Amino acid sequence: MTYQRYVPPINFGYVEETLYRSGQPNELNYPFLERLGLKHIIWLAPEEPSQSFLNFTDDQEIEVHHLGVFDAANAWEPVTEDIVLQALELILEPANHPMAIMCNLGRHRTGTVVGCLRKLQRWNLAATFEEYRRYAGQKVRLLNEQFIELFDTDLVRVPVSKPKWL
Repeated sequence: MTYQRYVPPINFGYVEETLYRSGQPNELNYPFLERLGLKHIIWLAPEEPSQSFLNFTDDQEIEVHHLGVFDAANAWEPVTEDIVLQALELILEPANHPMAIMCNLGRHRTGTVVGCLRKLQRWNLAATFEEYRRYAGQKVRLLNEQFIELFDTDLVRVPVSKPKWL
């Protein structure tokens, strides 16, 4: 008897019902992702996803939104306010779900966007930072935490048909 193993991508986690986060998946993770029935993926890394991953998303008819391209001097700079606002606009549209938010390792860029979502959901800052740190591990970036703390949620356009968890 053979059975399929379902292996989630690095730093995979549930953000909300039908909203997930992770680092870039590889071939081993595709059967797991297939079961999620994703419609959209927000890709936050500055570089293109792997060709294998793009082939997978094409085969599964998943739309990839590459928001990670920005003019940064180095990879340590946090995502920009514009990128976070674009990501949240996609996240808050229920028709885009099931959806995943991804970057290379699912730590900093993904964590910053999720942290800003948590602020929009009115989570307290301690809980928001605890979640960010859980995925960042030993690589916490204080600039990202500062970005989340200072993020102005009034800039976010919330659709009329917003998700029930907002």
